[in-house]
Amino acid sequence: MKERDGSTPTIPVTAHAVAESPTGERLHALDAVRGFALLLGIVFHSTMSFLNAPQQMWFIVDKYPSTTLTLLFYVLHMFRMTMFFFIAGFFGHLLFHRRGERAFIRDRLRRIGLPLIVGWPILFPLIVGCVIWGAWVMHDGKLPDAPPADPNAPPFAFPLTHLWFLYVLLWWYTIILLLRRLAVRFDPNGRGRARLDQLVSVIVRNPLGIVLLAVPTCVSLMALGRWQLWLGIPTPDSSLLPNIAASTTFGGAFAFGWLVHRRAQLLRIYESRWPFHLAIALAATVGCLAFAGTTASIELAKHDAATWGYAAGYALAVWGWSFAIVGLALRFLSGYSAVRRYIADASYWLYLIHIPIVFALQVVLSGLPWPPLLKFTLVLGIGFPIMFVSYHYLVRSTFIGGVLNGRRYPRTLAAPKTPPASQRMEGTA
Repeated sequence: MKERDGSTPTIPVTAHAVAESPTGERLHALDAVRGFALLLGIVFHSTMSFLNAPQQMWFIVDKYPSTTLTLLFYVLHMFRMTMFFFIAGFFGHLLFHRRGERAFIRDRLRRIGLPLIVGWPILFPLIVGCVIWGAWVMHDGKLPDAPPADPNAPPFAFPLTHLWFLYVLLWWYTIILLLRRLAVRFDPNGRGRARLDQLVSVIVRNPLGIVLLAVPTCVSLMALGRWQLWLGIPTPDSSLLPNIAASTTFGGAFAFGWLVHRRAQLLRIYESRWPFHLAIALAATVGCLAFAGTTASIELAKHDAATWGYAAGYALAVWGWSFAIVGLALRFLSGYSAVRRYIADASYWLYLIHIPIVFALQVVLSGLPWPPLLKFTLVLGIGFPIMFVSYHYLVRSTFIGGVLNGRRYPRTLAAPKTPPASQRMEGTA
């Protein structure tokens, strides 16, 4: 049976088929990756007060920085959002062809647009309050003067905070739907899309295909007018117009994930090739750190041959880590797990609310004469239980859970007779 755009579906679309098909069960692994990417964001933000840097890079600086946590920050920043947007594109295509365009748009506005519109006004004052508190602690009980206006502020500046990923997702849902309408209109026979499918197949099947994906990331990094080299891809959290590197890499990952779902059997290649991608990621990361150093820095990059080499290595690491983790999940997490399912369900809510909680814990612990790894563990060890309890009692079976998860779930880990994996695949991504 052909789909509307002429492609042949490769993944079953009923709950029963997904639960019993070996190919379908791999969706559990990708759902785990999506939740893992969001939880890694919480870990990432929890490292930031411990960065070992010659200058202040975070609103609160712990008195005891950690090189280990600085390296963790560096590596997580490399891949977690690229990996997330790849999964978002994959699931986006699945959801579109299951529900159709109108239902797809309604679902995305409800589960992506509504949390952004409602969540930002609630979370932003809490974040500002934590930043002011941190400044008060950093200056021994006195508030510093307001900083001068940033002469290098981006155009259309706006503090999207950590909710920027919702804003960018809405951008790419809109772009991909417009591109699809153009494709249907000007390629009615599907020949152009068939060639595009062939190109995607070549990229996935060829071990050097990762290089082709890395090229746009590399070029976009070097195209940045003011690139802070050590910080990699600039987070598009301070402007309504995403920067070129984030747009290219995250948008490219989203589009590639969308196209990979058209030939979802290609996931088997990522499953079998995870050691290769992991080796690339590790080698490229070591090379990048050898060039950029293990101390956090906001210094601007030079536009010379050495920096081009660094940008190329960084881009390879971005895609290498992403596909290695996807492949690892496909290899080892393909089966249904009630615990992983619960965590994946909760991850969206946890990520939305985590910033004020993490910020507050960082401020409280910043001056204590304890080892940084202990304090980092406390930030997560106290923060995660608070967030999970709030999800369990305030979200999972309430109207909030209906918005975020697409339906209200019972407060249980018990697996249903037929795990509704197809429903779960219509998650936040």
